[in-house]
Amino acid sequence: MTATNIEIPNDLLPADGRFGSGPARIRPAQIEALTSAATEVLGTSHRQAPVKNLVGRIRSGLADLFSLPEGYEVVLGNGGSTVFWDVAAFGLVRERAAHATFGEFGQKFAKATDTAPHLKSSLILGAEPGTAAIPTPEALAEAGLVSSPAEAATGESAADVFAWPHNETSTGVATQIKRPAGIAEDALVVIDATSGAGGLAVDIAETDVYYFAPQKNMGSDGGLWVAIMSPRAIARAQEIKDSGRWIPTSLDLVTAVENSAKDQTYNTPAVATLLLLAEQIEWINGNGGLTWATERTAESSGLVYDWAESAEATHPYVVEPADRSSVVATVDFDESVDAAAVAKVLRANGVVDVEPYRKLGRNQLRIATFVSVDPDDVRALLACIDHVIDALK
Repeated sequence: MTATNIEIPNDLLPADGRFGSGPARIRPAQIEALTSAATEVLGTSHRQAPVKNLVGRIRSGLADLFSLPEGYEVVLGNGGSTVFWDVAAFGLVRERAAHATFGEFGQKFAKATDTAPHLKSSLILGAEPGTAAIPTPEALAEAGLVSSPAEAATGESAADVFAWPHNETSTGVATQIKRPAGIAEDALVVIDATSGAGGLAVDIAETDVYYFAPQKNMGSDGGLWVAIMSPRAIARAQEIKDSGRWIPTSLDLVTAVENSAKDQTYNTPAVATLLLLAEQIEWINGNGGLTWATERTAESSGLVYDWAESAEATHPYVVEPADRSSVVATVDFDESVDAAAVAKVLRANGVVDVEPYRKLGRNQLRIATFVSVDPDDVRALLACIDHVIDALK
């Protein structure tokens, strides 16, 4: 049997065959809402009430979803997380950032601050893909990046931003979000939540900036960044701007804060993206909020990990259970199974986007278990994989 002629029985197929880690599936109800609202908000001014009300729905919905502490603000801008790394390099890092990197996204943000000509070289704590790391002063000292934990907080090599991903999309590693002990009082904790926001538990009070793009767990399209900012972070952005640092207008964080307070973005947003995001946030809140969402993603990912540990030819890529993500599950196959061939058959049968992250180069499948993914679809996917493996033997 070859990969080109294997048919998966219809009764095994999931109701929705999209399991991509981003762009991720968008629920049919969101598309219906987009269609019904098209004449009201699409093709209209983003400075007028219909679109501003839409931004307001997003901001208030996120405030409810994350139970925002007093003084925290929801800030929006165009360009996605990739652009926000440049926004942060210009508007959040005073002199030096400390990063933990254990996959593609963390590495890219670290590079953005490390190569910025107006900043000092970053402190970059690297960990192997499939493992996790947090840039605590102790960890930075143990890695030899600073002479002592105190040096990371108050010495000549001190960092004023401590940054790491909540969820590493490329590898399926998740971290616990807690303000590192011993850092300076005015230091900022900046968390990349691009694929974790709304699907992983978090206490926003442990962060100063919790930022994400909406094309993953938030079930929308790309091209937008959202940052939940503490009063300390807002003050830092203003301090840096007042210092006279040159900041491109489109990357000016203070401008984004001021416009968001008016329920608008500085430049024209993709209104359809805003509407899809608002609908997703309200769907999550309407079903029980972050508690419901994290229980749902934990159920779906748990199905994958349990299956991977029980099957003969598979095992979870992330060895340490505490580091395994609830929203992106990665599974390694032994040499008896060609994971690329499995993915090819699945795609031919309408089950798509389970290929591994391209730069890892592993015999692996990567399965998104975002909140929009029904656990029953995950059960069906696993049955399909078993069917294909048997057929390829």
